[in-house]
Amino acid sequence: MARYNLYLGDCLEWMGRREENSIHAIVTDPPYGLKEYTPEEKTKLRSGRGGVWRIPPSFDGCKRSPLPRFTVLTESDRARLRQLFSEFARLAIRTLVPGGHLFVATNPLLSHLVYLPLMDAGFEKRGEIIRLVKTLRGGDRPKNAHGEFAAVTVMPRSGWEPWGLFRKPCEGRVQDNLRRWKTGGLRRISMEQPFEDVIRSAPTRPEERRIAPHPSLKPQAFMRQIVHAALPLGSGIVLDPFMGAGSAIAAALALGADSIGIENDPMFFKIAERAIPKLAELGAPGSAVKRSLHVQETNLTLPLPLSV
Repeated sequence: MARYNLYLGDCLEWMGRREENSIHAIVTDPPYGLKEYTPEEKTKLRSGRGGVWRIPPSFDGCKRSPLPRFTVLTESDRARLRQLFSEFARLAIRTLVPGGHLFVATNPLLSHLVYLPLMDAGFEKRGEIIRLVKTLRGGDRPKNAHGEFAAVTVMPRSGWEPWGLFRKPCEGRVQDNLRRWKTGGLRRISMEQPFEDVIRSAPTRPEERRIAPHPSLKPQAFMRQIVHAALPLGSGIVLDPFMGAGSAIAAALALGADSIGIENDPMFFKIAERAIPKLAELGAPGSAVKRSLHVQETNLTLPLPLSV
């Protein structure tokens, strides 16, 4: 029987209170600019009036999802981001059991601000998972000079999304760690096929976005592969400390794994509450997973002070 617990509040405070060596895997997609998820910018996002958020027009009948402009981050924004991940890394390595893996979604512009604090905290970098996905936008010409520089693209059009893969050091050999903690490796796709570091992935389906309208929603077809790999023996607790609309929790539920999700935005939290069981049922019989839900609300605080 798979169980999931949802908490409304600050994930860093929650992780600081969590018992040491009590989580078997972390699968998460954090906020990378921080600025885009401040109350002011979320208000602009929800009103469709931009700000940091780029609200693209429809294209060929397809409504494109909002994207944050990471290129507008100042050095102060980047310093806050490094501070956030330094604190997150310290708490994550404390909370994970030995040999537990951390899968963290990032992007090519900011991945170094995430990876270095994790390694400084003692995590072993075990590679990157490359999600091959092409969106409807990218490779734009110079702003306000499209005609003058029609043959120029400002950046490569992205066709991939990196997910950093890290592991808390094992106690002794991997086989010893697997016996004691049920962690240390990754679950194979099948007896014949190991988990691979390149995963072809379509953008999130409209059906899933209707269920869980969040700007960073990841598709279930991809998330279930990640969560499946994160528990090498098929048991343990998966944590998503930056839950958003709950795609990682829904993937764990669909696979029959216990999970914990934390989100500090009340609107996104309410979306996750409604969306998780519906997302978990997609592509699988609704009776395949038994559920138990516990919701706890805590005082809301930002995950990081506004000043550095």
